[in-house]
Amino acid sequence: MSPSTDRHVSILATGAHLPGDPLDNDALARVCGPLPDDVLEGIQVKRRHWMVDPVTGEHRTSTSAMATAAARQALERAGVEAAEVDLIVLSTASPDYLLPVAATYVQEQLGLENCAVIEVRAGCVGAVQAFDIARRLLADGTYRTALVIGAESVSPLLAPVFLGRDPHKVRMRDRLTVYTFGDGAGAVVLRGGEEGSAHEGSRQVFATRSMGGARKPGMLIVGGGTDAPLHEQQQRTRLMDIKLDIPGTAQFGPKVFVEGIHDMLRRSGLALSDIDACVLPEGNAEYFASEYGTAGLSEEDQATLSKIIVENLTDVGATGSAAVPLALDAGWTEGRIRPGDTVLLLAIEASRYLYAGLTLTWEAPFPTS
Repeated sequence: MSPSTDRHVSILATGAHLPGDPLDNDALARVCGPLPDDVLEGIQVKRRHWMVDPVTGEHRTSTSAMATAAARQALERAGVEAAEVDLIVLSTASPDYLLPVAATYVQEQLGLENCAVIEVRAGCVGAVQAFDIARRLLADGTYRTALVIGAESVSPLLAPVFLGRDPHKVRMRDRLTVYTFGDGAGAVVLRGGEEGSAHEGSRQVFATRSMGGARKPGMLIVGGGTDAPLHEQQQRTRLMDIKLDIPGTAQFGPKVFVEGIHDMLRRSGLALSDIDACVLPEGNAEYFASEYGTAGLSEEDQATLSKIIVENLTDVGATGSAAVPLALDAGWTEGRIRPGDTVLLLAIEASRYLYAGLTLTWEAPFPTS
């Protein structure tokens, strides 16, 4: 369908959910040992929320429950009843179960007997990919009202690293992983307009790519898959584990970002100076931003980017699929994203060095509730 006959797709509202009280760095030091001050400064995370009790390891909620809570807030702010939703697209790398997909549990918790559900298995890039899937299905008239959700529960992988152990005997590289990640969910309500109502001024451009086909993964979550027989998996020190290539991500991650932003600018015809808000989780992390120039971003673009980045890494940590919608929600509710703004969503994922970007024109007024 040509752009002239596409339906205009609008963001009506966002929502967010963070489980439990925030855990600051002092709280983590008590359970897994401290990190040096310069390392803490490099990762920039001061607080995060976990669905796991850091003392007992008990689960206090679930991925689908967090996703539903974020969805309910977004629907309330949008003034949309759950019954009006005919499409749910959810991204997560930490579902409640391998099957049924977590999106069907969101459907159930919202009381929807019938609804189209699509799930993207990904980390940071997944929510942007989910957004574009929903956008296209609304633009062509297949559905009218969609929930796009990113939800992640990383803490269940982190707790076994330190539970029952002397905090000072936890390896420094394991501590770095524990301090980096948080849990949460973010949601967006999208609605398609009438046929022929799309217009060039709000044209949404999407791009995604994996740049790590010839590299080892920057992040690997092991366990529960089919890489080895189950009896062999059960012999591992931890049944499930998260492994980070910290030097590799620090070196190659900024190159993925720079390629992603250049790709999006080429496709959209925009200059960085045309963008009012760049939703870029981890965009201000020192270890990441310090390499922009080496990766090929001009000094002028670096200066421009520093003024438009919208992120909340300090308060929530690295949250995988939830990162972009949580940052988007924070930007909107804090007034950093306003009606008429040209917004670039850009997610970078270390797993196989992926990026996903989407440009859009923001329309939702400042939330009143």
